[in-house]
Order: sequence, then C-alpha cells, then structure tokens
Amino acid sequence: MIDDYGGVLTVARVLILGGSWFLGAAVAELAVQRHEVTTFRRGVTGGSIAGVATVYGDRADPAAVARLAAAGPWETVIDTSSYVPRETLALAEALEPVAGRYVLISTVSVYKGWPIDALSEFSPILECPPDAGPDYGFDADPSPSRYGFGKAGCEQAVIDVFGPSRTTILRPGVILGPREYVGRLQWWLDRMLRGGRVLAPGRPDRSIQPVDVRDVAEFALTPGLTGIMNLVAAGEETMSDMLTACISVTSAAARLEWITDEPWLVEQGVRQWTGLPLWRTYPGTWMVDGSRARAAGFQARPIAQTVAATWEWLASGGAAITHERAAALGISAPHEQELLHMWDTAQLGFHRA
Repeated sequence: MIDDYGGVLTVARVLILGGSWFLGAAVAELAVQRHEVTTFRRGVTGGSIAGVATVYGDRADPAAVARLAAAGPWETVIDTSSYVPRETLALAEALEPVAGRYVLISTVSVYKGWPIDALSEFSPILECPPDAGPDYGFDADPSPSRYGFGKAGCEQAVIDVFGPSRTTILRPGVILGPREYVGRLQWWLDRMLRGGRVLAPGRPDRSIQPVDVRDVAEFALTPGLTGIMNLVAAGEETMSDMLTACISVTSAAARLEWITDEPWLVEQGVRQWTGLPLWRTYPGTWMVDGSRARAAGFQARPIAQTVAATWEWLASGGAAITHERAAALGISAPHEQELLHMWDTAQLGFHRA
C-alpha cells in the first residue's frame, strides 16, 4: 500500500522514541509482533529486542535527529521518553514530514491540581512554553514539579507541530510492572520477604489507580487514537489488595499492621510517596477520571497480576536500574520497627485513657 508520505508499506511502520527500558521496551516488545519497528535511543541502558531496528542517538543532537528522520517514513511515532520541551519541539518538526501521527505518553503530573484535586481531562494544566529548556518551572510539595512543567511543554510542542487531529496525548498515573525503574513494587516485595509485622500506611480500603506497563503499551498501539486521555485504573482495587498480593507471591510470613492515623505518620517524619511507596494522604492522588480512555478500549488488569509479573521478573534476575528517584525510596528496617513500637505505645496509652 502507499502511505500519505510517498512510501510503499507492506506492514505498518512504527517509531518508538525510547525503547530500551520499562515503558519503551514494553511498547517495542508488543509492537514488533505486529509491525515493523524502529527505536531511537541513546543505548545507555537496556538490551536489544529481536526484530527491532535501532537508530542510536540523543534527541538533543540535531545530527542524530536528522539521521533518524532520514530513516522514515512511519505511520506512527510513540514517544515514551519526552521531558524537555525544546528537544521535543525540534524532534517533532523533523519527524512531521515523515510520520502520520504522534502519540506522546505524558503524565497526570501536568495537572495543576494533582495530587490535591479530583481530575479529568478538562482540569487545568501547568503552563509551559513548547520551546522551554530543562529547568523551566519549579518544584514544590506536593506539587507542581519541573517534571510536570516539562511534560506540559512537550505536549504543547507536539500539538503545535502535528496538530490536534494527528496527535494523541496519553496521561498515565503511576505505572508499575516488570522493569519499573524506580522500584516501588520491588521495595514492597523485598519488605514482605523479611516477614514479621509490616507497617501498612493509611486505610486498607483506600482505592488506588496504578496501571500495568503492558496495558499502557497495548493502548498506545491502538490504531487511530486521537485526543487527550488519562490512563488510570478504575479505582476498584485498594491498597490492601496490592500489599496482600505482595505477601501472596512471596509466600512470606508477613502480617500487615495498618496505621490508619495518617497525620501521626506524617508527624513522625515519614515521607509521603517515597518513605512508604505509593502512600499519600492527598485526596486527589487516586481520584483521576479515566473513563474517556476506557470508552476507547483501555483495560487495566488486576493489581495482583502486575505484582505477580514484577515478582517473576525479579526472581529471574531483574532489578531496578540505578536512578536518582530509587535512591530516596523506602524506610529502613530499624526505622520501621521504631515506628511500630511507638504506635503500640501510643495505642496502649489511648486504651488506658
């Protein structure tokens, strides 16, 4: 068949920006089963995927970007590693003549209200120009972040170049699963392996909305997607479901001790989101509307399947790559035991009173 850009295509050609680790690798592994796949990456981490052609280079290097564009055309570009708006803008401009559409995998961190407010695709997003550099914006607690500002600018860059009708913006919340580079589930799995009383934060029935990396990859490859969509689970599963699954797959002799007094945990200096991974008191953390994506076919598998796949990957020799965000993850075993002892003492005093 003849595509809109003059190329003769016998199968769909897909370009994946990234492709060496986690989300990029998950997209590439799925895509190569159906399409002719090229990845563009620096080659620093991750291995090769059979059947995938790779163009090596940095998106900040104009010569590498020009070399990539010359390898086209492609029907679809899937960008899994866009962070700096001006780099995304230059890349989109180079690829626009040789690509049918551009799928940008962004983040819910672009929303001004995350993680405080309930969110939908109509919620206001952070303002960032499409030609901004890597240091645009600022970091605050709990938000916003330079990461969120940068992603918002990348979104605008792609829309400016490809136009709304040829652009798909996917905004996942937390993505978990095999190769997850921060190691959130890995921390909980390692903790369960130690056994004993496990400090479980907050209410066991709190709804959570993480998604599996394989589900995000599958949806990103859906033909003809356009528009902006949040990718989150429906919120039907809970923190208890996730932690119980971690105990189950490890067959550990662990018992969850739920500390439901979250202000008490905060007073003790436990860092939200990182000290006890995926725990946050802010109400909007897990209140993201994903109905638009579900109507378009997005399906999030049960969290127990994600936990099991992560455990299988770790058991086969996988490990989170060295990453600055991973270094800040978790509390030490002595600190956990100290907190549990303090909690026991506080509860004893409460009951006596």
